Amino acid sequence: MHILAFVTAGNTKEAHRIAHALVSEKLAACVNIVGPVASIFWWQGKIDRASEVLLVIKSKKRLLPKIIKVVKAHHSYVVPEIIALTIVGGEKQYLKWIDDSTR
Repeated sequence: MHILAFVTAGNTKEAHRIAHALVSEKLAACVNIVGPVASIFWWQGKIDRASEVLLVIKSKKRLLPKIIKVVKAHHSYVVPEIIALTIVGGEKQYLKWIDDSTR
């Protein structure tokens, strides 16, 4: 099963470090780095805001535990955003490429 995973990072350097680790370890076929994005969220009992960078990760559901481990190892946040959504369909050759590019 294919997934899109979303991770926000504190800055572009951190986002690139995470993306490179995921792709080089064949945990992701591709990582898009988008940003900056404005985030408004609850943190420690109050509303906070931050300028962040969004990573869009294309991978496989079975690799999600390893993705989480790598992200946490390279991330500066105490509680990094790491969420995944199932891809319900897509262009067959692209989905095969994801399969071929990940272990």
